[in-house]
Amino acid sequence: MLKALAIFSGNANQPLAEEICRFVEVPLGNAKVSAFSDGESFVEIGENVRGLNCFVVQPTCSPVNQNLMELLVMIDALKRASAGSIIAVIPYFGYARQDRKVKPRTPISAKLCADLISAAGADRVLSLDLHAGQIQGFFNIPMDHLFAMPVIIDYLKEHDRRGAETVIVSPDAGGVERARAYSKRLRSSLAIIDKRRDKPNVSEVMSIIGDVDGKHAVIIDDMIDTAGTLTQAAEALHRKGAKSVMAAAVHAVLSGPAVHRIQESCLSEVVVTNSIDNADKQCSKLTVLSVARLLGEAVKRIHHGDSISSLFV
Repeated sequence: MLKALAIFSGNANQPLAEEICRFVEVPLGNAKVSAFSDGESFVEIGENVRGLNCFVVQPTCSPVNQNLMELLVMIDALKRASAGSIIAVIPYFGYARQDRKVKPRTPISAKLCADLISAAGADRVLSLDLHAGQIQGFFNIPMDHLFAMPVIIDYLKEHDRRGAETVIVSPDAGGVERARAYSKRLRSSLAIIDKRRDKPNVSEVMSIIGDVDGKHAVIIDDMIDTAGTLTQAAEALHRKGAKSVMAAAVHAVLSGPAVHRIQESCLSEVVVTNSIDNADKQCSKLTVLSVARLLGEAVKRIHHGDSISSLFV
């Protein structure tokens, strides 16, 4: 007999969880997620979950440590309430940029987070556009890695950002594979920006590889953090004769001066998804696309035991 389905949400992105629930056609689960006066996280599940497939929607975005701890405590609460299975739905996986040792005596924090989620009692993890694909291998439980590319590509096609008049731009060498996938589907040319980073969150654009003169440039990245790289790339493309410059990224981290930098830049538009809730950040250049249908479809297929490989792109 097929187990029933329940979807719960922490405090990180409840609007996205509610949207997923509307798509799946189930009510949002009753869970009280709060904190004591000293900052300790506390969770109380307000309904019977015995034998249910329980999905916990919680991106580990800022405040990262608090949201990560909420996720772990929710998983533990569901495990101790005899949930049939627990699936952690993490649209944005925090600490993903710490996926390897870049210097001696430094941690691999992404692996630590994976171990914590497994130890808390999760049976499966569902995430979106990991910063580094190898993070899938950090988990000793099934890990489904989805991509928001179809959502963003549909938007770009609707706004005529395809064909010979458009050039897809990778903001660094590490993102070339991602940018090439977009350019192939949009039948557009490809350009690469060579940058040198002297210290974290500070970058300097050096040169552009590829022809951008007279074209509509679309910068493709997986996330926008402080927007320093993005705005410098936009300026470089503008100087090289790009007709217009827009950007598209999955995760709008938008820390520090990011919103101000985007607002004051030559970017005409910045397209992001709602993997992170940025309702409190106002920017006229931001366009937010929803990934609720994508995640909701994956939730349905996991619940029914169907293949979700067609969603991987």
